[in-house]
Amino acid sequence: MNVVKKNMPGILACLVIALPAWFLGIAFPIIGGPVFGILFGILIALFWQQKKIAAGIKFTSKKILQYSIILLGFEMNLFHVIQVGGQSLMVMLFTLTSSFLTAYFIGKALKVEGKTTTLIGVGTCICGGSAIAATAPVIQAGDDDVAQAISTIFLFNIAAVFIFPPLGHLLGLTDTGFGMWAGTAINDTSSVVAAGASWSASAGNNTALAFATIVKLTRTLMIVPITLVLAVYTTRKAIRAQENSGTADSVYSLRKIFPWFVLGFVLTAVINTFLPLPAVFPESLVTIGKFMIVMAMTAIGLNTNLKKLLTNGLRPIVLGLCCWFMVAVVSLVVQHFIGML
Repeated sequence: MNVVKKNMPGILACLVIALPAWFLGIAFPIIGGPVFGILFGILIALFWQQKKIAAGIKFTSKKILQYSIILLGFEMNLFHVIQVGGQSLMVMLFTLTSSFLTAYFIGKALKVEGKTTTLIGVGTCICGGSAIAATAPVIQAGDDDVAQAISTIFLFNIAAVFIFPPLGHLLGLTDTGFGMWAGTAINDTSSVVAAGASWSASAGNNTALAFATIVKLTRTLMIVPITLVLAVYTTRKAIRAQENSGTADSVYSLRKIFPWFVLGFVLTAVINTFLPLPAVFPESLVTIGKFMIVMAMTAIGLNTNLKKLLTNGLRPIVLGLCCWFMVAVVSLVVQHFIGML
C-alpha cells in the first residue's frame, strides 16, 4: 500500500501529460504520441521541479514501460509471422547485422555514448520506439539516452514516408519488393503503414501495404532474441568490470537484468495466436499498451537533461542517418540477390 501511495502521484502526473500527447499522436501519426510525450515532458521539466513525485515518474519510465511491451504482444499473429518469415528472414538477418555493425563503428568514430549508440542501432533495425523501449531497461540506459535515441529515430521516420515511395518507383520496385523494403528498412510501424499506403494508392492495390505491415510486425519479434543477447552481454561486461576493479564480490547476475517482460510479450503473442479471442479484446489491449508507452516517454521527458541532449548535437543524428542508409541499401541488395525485387 505504501508503494502504491508513493508512486501514484507521479503516475497520475504522467497520465495527465500523456493524454494530449496521445491525441496529438492520433492527429499526426507520422510524428506519433511518444515523440509528443517526450517533448511535453522536457518542456514541463524546465519549469516544474517534480521532486515530490519523482518516485512515480521513475516507476512510469521503468515498470510501466515494460508492461506496455507485454501488451504489444497482442498485436502479433504467429501464423502470419511464419508465413512471411521464410521470405523476410534473410533480409532481416542482413539488415540487423548491418545496422549493429554500422552503429558500433560509426558510434565509436563519432564518440557517441555507448548506450545511445545501442538504442539507435536497435531502433533502426527492429521497430523504432518499441525496440528502444524494450532495450533501454536491459542495458540500463538513462532517460537522456532514450530521449536522444527516440528523437533521432523520429527524424528518419518522417523522412522515410516522403522519400521511400518516389524512390521505389524510380528504382522500379514491384509491389511486394517495395513492401519488403518498407517493412525492413523503415523504423516505426506508423511510418511503414504511411509509406505502404502511399505506394498502394498509386499502384491501385493494397499488396504493398499489406506485405509491408506483416513484414514490419514480424520484424518486431526480433525484440526477443536481441534483448536476450544484450542481457547476457551486459551482465558479462559488468562482471568483467567488477573483476578488473577488484569488486567482484558485488552482486551482479543475469537474473537481475533478464528481460522477463519480453517473455510476457511472447506469451501474449501466443495467446493472441491460439485462443479464439474477440477482435476487440486484443485491439483494446494493444491500444492500452501504446498509451502506456506514451506515458513512459512522458516520464522520460520529465527526467531528461535538456542541456545534455543539446550538447550531444548532431552526432547521434549522423549516426542514425548512417544506420538508416545502411539498412535501406542492404535490404535492397539482399532482395536483389534472392530475386524479390
